[in-house]
Amino acid sequence: MSSIRRDHAHFPLNQRVKARYAPVEPDSGRGFTLSIVIPARNEAENLPPLVEEVVVVFRSRIVERSVDRHRLDGFEVIVVDDGSTDQTRNVLERLSRIYPELRPITLARHVGQSAATVAGFRASQGDWVGLLDADLQNPPSELARLWDALPGHDAALGWRRRREDCRSRRWISRLANAVRNSVLGQSVRDTGCSVRIFPREVALRLPAFHGMHRFFGSLLLREGLRVIQVPVNHRPRASGKSHYHFRNRSLRVVIDLIGVAWLLRRPVRFERLATHSPRPEQIMATMTDAENN
Repeated sequence: MSSIRRDHAHFPLNQRVKARYAPVEPDSGRGFTLSIVIPARNEAENLPPLVEEVVVVFRSRIVERSVDRHRLDGFEVIVVDDGSTDQTRNVLERLSRIYPELRPITLARHVGQSAATVAGFRASQGDWVGLLDADLQNPPSELARLWDALPGHDAALGWRRRREDCRSRRWISRLANAVRNSVLGQSVRDTGCSVRIFPREVALRLPAFHGMHRFFGSLLLREGLRVIQVPVNHRPRASGKSHYHFRNRSLRVVIDLIGVAWLLRRPVRFERLATHSPRPEQIMATMTDAENN
């Protein structure tokens, strides 16, 4: 795993926070469960091979009676149909009859990638959540690599070592990463890579806003998580077309960046030393006094 970057010097929040945010294995001896959230819009052609790949990869990760403390006991695949106008809904209904792990969610209208992802978080039931795009450019096997890299960390982020995109998109992405890291004082290598895993508990408390999917790494660091960055493979888009272009990644992203910079500088953290709970007889006595009065 020498190729995995553990750059704690550029992640100052990791040094200050002592709390462990990764889910703790229950005393019952069971392993962990993973919810794989995939927002999708007009990806009817990509969904059958994508769901099949995800299921094949993660079924092979489930090992019964294993003593591995990081073992995977189960997973679910939550595909959120973000107001698609093609056959995405019908395709998902058909796939759900083939793969019991699949849980499709159909939104009433198009709300955008961030809102669709949040909808997936709130529907998830696993200890961890993993993220993938529906365009098949990130192989599901790379999400499994992040799972294997998690022990000792609270979150894993992928970074595309060789992007299979046009030169202009690669140039814009490099520029955007450099600007974000300069403004936020971080070293997230690839903010546009969708392959991520972090605890469901943390996912549910992240500040939700349109555009948050571009800042998951920064928001996880704001929570004080120990983050590892893992190189992942990237494939050309097999079918369909990208939903992103320069116009929806310019001024709007700059405004989001200013907002995230403000959030990073105003975190609320505290350590609770003790919780003093009254004994049951004290509670009953208080209730009796209140009734008599």
